[in-house]
Amino acid sequence: MRGDELELVTHLLVATLAGGLIGLERSFHGRPAGFRTHTLVCVASSLLMLVTIYSGRWFPEGALGRVTIDPTRMAQGIMTGIGFLGAGVILREGLSVRGLTTAASIWVTAAIGILAGIGFYFPVAVSTALVLGVLTVFRWIEAWMPTQFYAHFQVRFARDMVMPEAELRELVRRFDFSIANLSYRLEDNGRHLEYQMVIRSNDERDATKLAQALEQTSSVVEFSIAPTGD
Repeated sequence: MRGDELELVTHLLVATLAGGLIGLERSFHGRPAGFRTHTLVCVASSLLMLVTIYSGRWFPEGALGRVTIDPTRMAQGIMTGIGFLGAGVILREGLSVRGLTTAASIWVTAAIGILAGIGFYFPVAVSTALVLGVLTVFRWIEAWMPTQFYAHFQVRFARDMVMPEAELRELVRRFDFSIANLSYRLEDNGRHLEYQMVIRSNDERDATKLAQALEQTSSVVEFSIAPTGD
């Protein structure tokens, strides 16, 4: 294998390793875009940058003297195109949005692939370590630090057994929740009234207590407490 061919292989192997490490963390946490997706994104970014770095191989002899090559345009195109893949992993579940962290990890993996493609191996190693640190260590920090619990709360009553708003507010406050953005909706040709709101508490276990209270309330037809977050 010639020296330049060995260098090409090295670029791609470094991209494969960096993308695979980040993808393993995503797969471990059950994300749909995981090990293979991140590896392929990183390798693809590296390949596209190699197209410009080794442009002398595919330009006709003597053409480089007449043509100006700008590798940064390829990098810009990669980062623009990767947005479509990132958008595919962002999911809307009811009123919650999930997948933002995975989309961000795909984006940064593409950037690491660009670095591998142009041979900046030290930044590849540093950035891979930093991304893995953000995805793992920061997860532990988030679990340790006190955070407020937010959820989208929906509760439906039969029209002739509707709980008054004041009583519902009191029920929610009894479990240490505060209420924001309360709205109302009539459904099933006016047979049901549904309250929708965002609730907030300092302890996510309060949601379990609220759910148990609602289960024992005979006038409740159905309810949903959907936590927000990635």
